[in-house]
Amino acid sequence: MQDSETSYFKEILESRKDQINKNINGVNSELAELNALELNDEGDHASVNNNSMVESAIVQQQAKELREIDVTLGKISSGNYGICEMCEDNIGFQRLKVKPHAIYCIDCREIVEKSK
Repeated sequence: MQDSETSYFKEILESRKDQINKNINGVNSELAELNALELNDEGDHASVNNNSMVESAIVQQQAKELREIDVTLGKISSGNYGICEMCEDNIGFQRLKVKPHAIYCIDCREIVEKSK
């Protein structure tokens, strides 16, 4: 992969990382505010619990993506970016444009998904 392509993906990944951190911090603040509310009835409690569960699931998914991005940024630093972890071929540029933190080429990704 050319240096200009690697720089392009590094910029995208760092931007996404910043956005995820902002999202997680915002959700955590919102959850703290919800927990601080004085709730008067069971309906209020149910609504807050439902919102908390949804927000918590979103935070977990984004935290997972954040970990994947951190691993990918490490690969960029070490010069191993864009190489499939299964077959060790290059991951296609178009695949990386869709998912810059992909660890598998499209063929290997299909194999992994079918085996689950």
